[in-house]
Amino acid sequence: MIKIIELLSPAGNITALNAAIKNGADSVYIGIQGYNMRATISNFSIEELEYAVKQCHDSGVKIYVCTNTIMKERDLIELDKIMPLIKSSGVDAVIISDLGALDIARENGLNIHMSVQANLSNSKAINLLQKLGVTRVILSREMSLKEIKEITNNTTMDIEVFVHGSMCVAISGRCFLSSHLYNKSANCGECLQPCRKDWKIVSEDGEEYIISNESDFQNHNLEYEPVSDDFRYETHILSTKDLCMVEHIPELIEAGIKAFKIEGRAKPAEYVSTVTKIYRDAINMNKAGKWNSQKQININKWKLELKKVFNRGFDTGFFYKVPDETSNSNQATYVKKDSGMVVNYYNKVNAAEIRLWEDLEIGDEIIIQGKTTGSITLKISSMQIDGKNIIKASKGQNVAIFTEENVRPNDNVYKRLKKDV
Repeated sequence: MIKIIELLSPAGNITALNAAIKNGADSVYIGIQGYNMRATISNFSIEELEYAVKQCHDSGVKIYVCTNTIMKERDLIELDKIMPLIKSSGVDAVIISDLGALDIARENGLNIHMSVQANLSNSKAINLLQKLGVTRVILSREMSLKEIKEITNNTTMDIEVFVHGSMCVAISGRCFLSSHLYNKSANCGECLQPCRKDWKIVSEDGEEYIISNESDFQNHNLEYEPVSDDFRYETHILSTKDLCMVEHIPELIEAGIKAFKIEGRAKPAEYVSTVTKIYRDAINMNKAGKWNSQKQININKWKLELKKVFNRGFDTGFFYKVPDETSNSNQATYVKKDSGMVVNYYNKVNAAEIRLWEDLEIGDEIIIQGKTTGSITLKISSMQIDGKNIIKASKGQNVAIFTEENVRPNDNVYKRLKKDV
């Protein structure tokens, strides 16, 4: 029997929402201003929520709203006011972590998904939540694949897990570093991610030390090297690599997982577009029974594309072992450069007119992004100015390029450039 898997993508704004929809997401999750774990990004207003719901439902895509911060008395009072508005917008579920919020959601007749912030890691807790009206749980990130199988064997609840994106050095939603250093609470969605900075170990007498490697640290066999005055050694000892499970799709499905979740509501639209498309391709390949056909070639191809957008290097998280590798910051192999804006699109000839503020030539790779367009990546195959074919266009010119997908006036145009290593 073919198991139906839901691919759930993030959206921090309208552009990312449409990027997810157009690249194969079955569902999208968004945040409402002031009530989710990504308070430092733009998020959606109640007015934008209605548009987002229509965009999703017109495309046969579900939409979930995050209201998963720590809830104090004053927060619940405000949530009680906006939950009827969330209900009336037509969203398919709310993602929550607080029992008080759960009660408010039930009173408003909403489907409830229990957030990863609830740190759910056993079937007893999950089955109790099912009795309280919860229809899906997002398991704690700290679960192994073996432990997940044990849970799915002992519950009928829909199980969702993260399969790609950033991981936290702390137990999900339980970090106090940002709060301690900056008075910005990670548990209320305000995390400033100090763990991603370079850190060093300094002894009380001022000597700086390095840890030789992670395996020595795990074995408690530390090798310390004093650092000279003219050399400052810093490491990302608190920054984990990103989760990437694209090569393990069949094992995840076999474990009884119903929904694959991509992290990234703070990520740009091209990240949402690329990661959604890759995981959609992988899920479809498995569904069609073609997983073992050129398996390694496909995996290499998928990872090559995933590396082009924001990433800190890849790991399998806790699925197979305790992660022990730290990461630099963004390791994307490509960057984007603001290069122009769409002036018009001519449907009959599939041509976009672009005003340039950077030179552009045949063979260049560009990204076109807009609220309705989402995020489109394409390689320039033909260009014209005044009806004449050209090889290169200069800054300040208006140029027509061929693109099969519709784009719109005021869409942003970026050149996609190989990053210097």
